[in-house]
Amino acid sequence: MQSDLFPDIVKKTYVMGIINLTPDSFSGDGLLSQADVEKAALQQALRFAEQGADALDLGAESTRPGAVKLDSQEELLRLLPSLDLIRSELPDMLISVDTYKAATARACLGRGADIINDVWGFKFDPEMAHVVAEFGATAVLMHNREFGARAVTGDLGGRYEDVEYADIVSEVTGWLEESVEIAQEAGVRDDRIILDPGIGFGKTIDQSLYLLQNLDALTELGYPLLLGVSRKGFIGHALNLPKEDRLEGSLAANAWGVMTGANILRVHDVKETVRLARMLDAILNAQPGQTGIDGTNVK
Repeated sequence: MQSDLFPDIVKKTYVMGIINLTPDSFSGDGLLSQADVEKAALQQALRFAEQGADALDLGAESTRPGAVKLDSQEELLRLLPSLDLIRSELPDMLISVDTYKAATARACLGRGADIINDVWGFKFDPEMAHVVAEFGATAVLMHNREFGARAVTGDLGGRYEDVEYADIVSEVTGWLEESVEIAQEAGVRDDRIILDPGIGFGKTIDQSLYLLQNLDALTELGYPLLLGVSRKGFIGHALNLPKEDRLEGSLAANAWGVMTGANILRVHDVKETVRLARMLDAILNAQPGQTGIDGTNVK
């Protein structure tokens, strides 16, 4: 397992902070309602960097069940001003853009983004893989079964129902293998491919929990795994808690993820997750007679 942008991925758990440039994020942290969106995004980026984030993930289109879809033009109007400002203030920070549209990816990579986080794993826009390869960028390829799944809303947020898998683990694995083939055929290097099981995307609450339970099966594909479970509906339903009260559930799910193969955690609560990750890394890397830690101050 290798990663061009995350060189210590065998021993270190990386943390990616979410910056939602949306008005309708499921997690309630969308910044588009702020009077000065770019300033709010920069302040959040600087806070995440101080708290120990290794990367930032900027998204302009909500991916909650039933959310309104954007065209690339509107997406870029939301993304580019904040991307430009964050890149100028944090020149060394890894920046990911959450988009499945090739036109959006091209514009953002041209303005300094490092990673394209495609929730459709290169299967929505046929040009996406070629754009990522052209820029030599890193791609997160996620599994998704949203099309055809019935989205429902409730007190604990949106979720999917009436989604059927014969064997969800093998189907997700096979789907991601197809995404990897698309990437390779377009010229994306293997050390620039990261996989994401897509917890909550086109999956029922129970299916998400079962897939997370069997996350270790995806490590057999040989690529780093990104896990995005922060504040998601399956946590809310398991604990009967609203989105603003899911910190402990998110930390538990992320801890399980690290113990079963996750390498990168995409989260809303950076400070707490960085502390969790460093403690888990210390335990997992400990050797007799050594501390297993590097002494870095975790804020």
